[in-house]
Amino acid sequence: MKLKKFLIFAFIIINFININQSYSIEPDVFVQSTVNRASEALNNKYSIEEKIEKLKQIASETVDINGIGYYTLGAYRKNISENEINQYEMLFEQYFLKSFSSRLAEYSNPEIEVISKKELNENYTMVSSILVGTEQRPEVKIDWRIYTKNPENPLIRDLIIEGLSLARTQKEEFSSIIQSNDGDINALFSTLKKFIK
Repeated sequence: MKLKKFLIFAFIIINFININQSYSIEPDVFVQSTVNRASEALNNKYSIEEKIEKLKQIASETVDINGIGYYTLGAYRKNISENEINQYEMLFEQYFLKSFSSRLAEYSNPEIEVISKKELNENYTMVSSILVGTEQRPEVKIDWRIYTKNPENPLIRDLIIEGLSLARTQKEEFSSIIQSNDGDINALFSTLKKFIK
């Protein structure tokens, strides 16, 4: 009887471990899964408002928004207070989600095919894909820079569209705003607030 109880207990423990075991996600599988979710969100059965909300949710779960935000702030991050950093994080997240979702919501059922992946180092993998061309638009090459420090939770750090890094472009834009206002970070905050509204 004791042996039977022990075996039942052991069976429960083993299954509990198996159920809760974490698994790494391959970056190319992660990207394909993400674009499939986005494609479903862009289905014409949804209104623009519904599409935007769905896309914001997907971005919140799959994009390293803080990581991109710190990168785009560049060296200015070292010269501002903790309070200003917190304010920037909040504003950048709202800015990013609105910018990302409103631009992508214009597409209707985009078809993206993952072609290959290349491990850059233990923290980054580049996944190559194409946005399939249609009669309305040409084929577009899209590379995804995936942050893989935690292989169980890969995150998007950048999109390189036809060789143009969106994160780098954003960094240059933010730097230009700050420089043209004598290094005042509040000028960037004002720009982000206007966009968010």
